[in-house]
Amino acid sequence: MDKVTRIIIVDDHSMFREGIKLLIEKEGLGVVIGEAENGKAFLDMLEHLDPDLVLMDIEMPVMDGVEATEKAKVYRPDLKILALSMLSNKSSYTQMIRAGAMGFVLKTSGKQELEKAIKTVTGGDCYFSNELLRQIIVNSGTQHTGEGTSVGAGPEFTERELEVLHYFCKGLTAKEVADRLCRSIKTIEAHRSSLLEKTNTRNTINLVLYAIKNKLVDIH
Repeated sequence: MDKVTRIIIVDDHSMFREGIKLLIEKEGLGVVIGEAENGKAFLDMLEHLDPDLVLMDIEMPVMDGVEATEKAKVYRPDLKILALSMLSNKSSYTQMIRAGAMGFVLKTSGKQELEKAIKTVTGGDCYFSNELLRQIIVNSGTQHTGEGTSVGAGPEFTERELEVLHYFCKGLTAKEVADRLCRSIKTIEAHRSSLLEKTNTRNTINLVLYAIKNKLVDIH
């Protein structure tokens, strides 16, 4: 028998929490073991509840989703947090990723996307609504400085790798990057493979998220 996903919903609107809970349990996406109206109430709840997943609103009174996520991840590093977002929250994307959120789903999403998001994040992967990912890519810029750039104690990247990463973060395909840099697609794919290996990511989406979280790119 499959394990039932235990979920806590954190949002300051009771009607929204009620609607999400009804959808989750009606569609068999999991069981809601707790609800909180702000980050502080959630952290108090976390002391005696053991969720597999938290659906976290970003903008809340008392304590917002960014601070709550940061503190929860210190207390429970393995906790999976999926941010509930509006398109207007774009300035908080980077903060939530760096705080430890594994993805974002729009509050206006239907049951199919919510189901996909829950299954993806509980399975250990990152998830972004397509529209949110498009917003992140469109609004991303780069911050890099020279050959063999090192980010903290992380891997070192060549200038060319960072240049390729820059274009991937802009939403370009491997062919478009190859055309832009006057290189073969095979060469660009080799750089992409090197980036995936160095960052221990499995696909371009997770590579973009890694770049944001580790400040290789900046969201404006």
